[in-house]
Amino acid sequence: QVQLAESGGGLVQPGGSLRLSCAASGSIFSIEALGWYRQAPGKQREVVATISADGRTSLRDSVKGRFTISRDNAKKTVYLQIDSLKPEDTAVYYCWGILNTINTWGKGTQVIVSS
Repeated sequence: QVQLAESGGGLVQPGGSLRLSCAASGSIFSIEALGWYRQAPGKQREVVATISADGRTSLRDSVKGRFTISRDNAKKTVYLQIDSLKPEDTAVYYCWGILNTINTWGKGTQVIVSS
């Protein structure tokens, strides 16, 4: 079974940093785009950042300059470096990817930004 598993969430103070990781596992023959979405309490899930198979990235405007997405194809892992965290970044962060041509989601990791 093909899976995505996130790690790295937690409680952090405003201005702090976190690095989220998401590893793909299972019988994988292809990984196309990868990305991160988030869902804050009472809000719809929104895209945060995506990265194509050849490394082209896209970030939502509100996180540009603070978030960085990267991937390690050998490790089948996508990362989200989050700096200068703000309370409004509080959300469950979901990893997404096109694995074996199928949209695949992780179960999410909680990020709470609070003093």
